Amino acid sequence: MTPDELARASADAMWAADRASQALGMKIEAVGAGRAALSMTVRDDMTNGHKTCHGGFIFTLADSAFAFACNSYNQRTVAQMAAITYLAPVFAGDRLTATATEVARQGRSGIYDISVTNQDGAKIAEFRGHSRTVKGTHLPEPAPTASKT
Repeated sequence: MTPDELARASADAMWAADRASQALGMKIEAVGAGRAALSMTVRDDMTNGHKTCHGGFIFTLADSAFAFACNSYNQRTVAQMAAITYLAPVFAGDRLTATATEVARQGRSGIYDISVTNQDGAKIAEFRGHSRTVKGTHLPEPAPTASKT
């Protein structure tokens, strides 16, 4: 299995149990080793008192892209820290895309940058996530093969 095929298989396994991303109408646009892109259309019920998208929904989209990128190696991986900077308002009907890119991965730790853009390609937010691998995999590990001597 190639690294990108492993990433896709890991994403499919995660997606099957990801009720939050599914409930928000997210769609996996792309996934590969150390990268992922997810999109979501902002609904009326995602807006706040300013009639703009609540920042928590933008954060959640970026966090989901982060999750699929850092879990692309078939190792269970969680966020250990994340921060977001909001750059522009978002309105009901806007289509957002969060694109996650691996910056560094060493040992059990990783750093990922996620850009959130709208349907016009305008940058809406920048998110940085730090990951930590934990025990377990998304897919069954292949059984070791006996070597012939």
